[in-house]
Amino acid sequence: MTSQNTQIIYPSEKFQNAEQLWFWFLYSKSVQNGFSPAKGHETHRICELLDVEILITKLYLSGRLSDEQLSVMKKYGDRRRAPHQYVWSENRAADVWRDAMVILGDAAIKRGWIE
Repeated sequence: MTSQNTQIIYPSEKFQNAEQLWFWFLYSKSVQNGFSPAKGHETHRICELLDVEILITKLYLSGRLSDEQLSVMKKYGDRRRAPHQYVWSENRAADVWRDAMVILGDAAIKRGWIE
């Protein structure tokens, strides 16, 4: 009797927008670092965590993403929600977030990660 190694290949799922990409990235990083349970999240994505990390780094080093944008992205990404433009204390962050998501979205679209 011979055994054959069969590999199941799952289709890769693209992201709907930059926010979904960003939230997936932060959540997956927290799972990778052992801070959150990973049960039930078996979706195979079009890119790897390292791909997103490299993209963010390139956008930052090229000056397309600022320190303020990265700070807002991290702060609200950890909260798992975008800042709300109609909440007075989040109004400025909402503008910064929106601009950052446009930059991230454009770069991700060029790589084929967003539908």
